[in-house]
Amino acid sequence: MKIIDWYILKKYLVTFFFCLLLLTVIVLVIDLSEKADDFAKSNLSLPAIVNQYYFGFIPRIDAMLFPLFVFIAVIFFTSLMANRSEVIAILSSGVSYHRFLRPYLIGGFLLGGLLWWANQGLVPKANARWAAFDAKYIKFNVTDLKSYTTLNNYYFRLDSFSYAGLRYYDTTTHIGSNFFIQKFRNNQLVYNLHAQSITWDMARRRWTLSKVVERDINGLQEKVKQTDSMKMNFNFKPRDFQRDEYMKDKMPTADLNEFIRLEKLRGSEDVNTLLVERYTRDSVPLSVLILTFIGAIIASRKIRGGSGFHLAVGVVISVLYILLGRFATVFAVKGNFDPLWAAWTPNIFFGFLAMYLYIKAPK
Repeated sequence: MKIIDWYILKKYLVTFFFCLLLLTVIVLVIDLSEKADDFAKSNLSLPAIVNQYYFGFIPRIDAMLFPLFVFIAVIFFTSLMANRSEVIAILSSGVSYHRFLRPYLIGGFLLGGLLWWANQGLVPKANARWAAFDAKYIKFNVTDLKSYTTLNNYYFRLDSFSYAGLRYYDTTTHIGSNFFIQKFRNNQLVYNLHAQSITWDMARRRWTLSKVVERDINGLQEKVKQTDSMKMNFNFKPRDFQRDEYMKDKMPTADLNEFIRLEKLRGSEDVNTLLVERYTRDSVPLSVLILTFIGAIIASRKIRGGSGFHLAVGVVISVLYILLGRFATVFAVKGNFDPLWAAWTPNIFFGFLAMYLYIKAPK
């Protein structure tokens, strides 16, 4: 690391954190103006609102806009350097263009690594705090929330040969009724279990079945066993019955991987949505490096219009990046587009754009 590296890297990080702070304050002011009535109705003190809501909201929104903050910061300070002819002086002193971009890549790796680390555990925990407050104090009177507190006629797969279902389940009390399990072998029913009710035991973290009838079927022969109460360990938990649109956002990566494995086993229709979230946690941090590279190349040219033109170009590229990511996500969730490609398509497209800009950049 030379003096020029520290000089550019310092400008990069200082400008980024300044942009992060400034835009976060703007978002907080807008959010506060929209939620003021809800906060007043909650009867919570200011410290409680900050602790229960904004300690979850701020990491969530910062992680969501992190690549945009990086892109704007890079374009802003690099454009100022170009307008003051600093870039020209650096290149004229014998520094190659590739060498000039080195501190940008180092900064991109540092910030991308920070975002990747946050996405694995910190941001999901913040999402859980924000979503809990949102459900309790802001969306508590929305009628469609009833659809995720109770389930009717729910049917799912336990493994390759077993299926389960229940007539009714309340996610608040963790009590369901008319629970059954069916096991098949060679397309023939070989085992059937029916329970009048199923309850989640919070202390022992397992299920309690009551009024259980088990049938072992072997051709025309059948063995019936009745039990008043039965403790069972299944591969599903109460959270699996919740219709929570933020569930995938609230899970740390390790829990999300396990949940995806179980949902694949059950043949769930939401697997693609979960896979997009999983792959996005790895792809978005890399976009920080790609957008840093693009921003440095675009803003390092001294042109008429200065910083204003560079920022305008940056906004257009940011919008295109977001739109491309959204389109790919929709096609993966609603169509047949592979979730892995959906998560990485924006990086692939803008990666090629970065290479093209680098080749065409005046050096």
